[in-house]
Amino acid sequence: MTAPSHTARAHSFNAAAAQYAANRPSYPPALFDAIEDLAGRPLAGSRVVDVGAGTGIATALLHTRGADVIAVEPGDGMAAQFRRTHPDIPIVRGNGNTLPLATASADFLTYAQAWHWTDPNLAIPEAVRVLRPGGALALWWNTDALDVPWLAEAAERIGRHFEVNIYEEKRNVNARACDPAERLHFTRREVRWSRRIPVDTHLANIASHSTFLVRGEEENAAFLTEERAHLMRAFPDGIVEEVYDVILLLATT
Repeated sequence: MTAPSHTARAHSFNAAAAQYAANRPSYPPALFDAIEDLAGRPLAGSRVVDVGAGTGIATALLHTRGADVIAVEPGDGMAAQFRRTHPDIPIVRGNGNTLPLATASADFLTYAQAWHWTDPNLAIPEAVRVLRPGGALALWWNTDALDVPWLAEAAERIGRHFEVNIYEEKRNVNARACDPAERLHFTRREVRWSRRIPVDTHLANIASHSTFLVRGEEENAAFLTEERAHLMRAFPDGIVEEVYDVILLLATT
């Protein structure tokens, strides 16, 4: 089977925006504490641009933190879901490679689960252009805590079925991959957190990832049925604890 293209995976979320919004994990307060600590400035009162905002999971948290936040999102479906859920937060269409923003107009640029959809050779210069002197570029990802046995076993099953290396994808979340030309100096922090959810919410969460979204419904349904059986044997009460390591990379200009 030919592997789906990067572009196909990036566009796959638009048809599943409601599923994404309902089932994807959020982010812990400690992440935003770490962002402020590394940036040396508070989010409250800062002009923050959340790029690749999707359905607004991170954007809403930044807004709640007191940031003057604007979202940038390229996808039709994701932007429509964002507007339905967060009508009080402005959103513009665009992407990190060509930001629709004025030069030196932001204190923070944030990318939650989104930087890997950019071309760093374009997105890094754009970030430097848009950030004010002393501004911060913050990139982060919720990654499965693969030292937790049940998550490691589930990752192995997904990897075998879809011929992807979950461990390799996690290892690729690093400063060199994010900025191959090393234009900026990134500092890394990790924040562990967890959430307890029903098995069916967990399955809907993993099915909202691009690895699943670009596959056929029958293939996904067969895998998810088998995976549900695995999980119900391990968690007969039907509740799982998803454990995440949020990997944060932050650089100042």
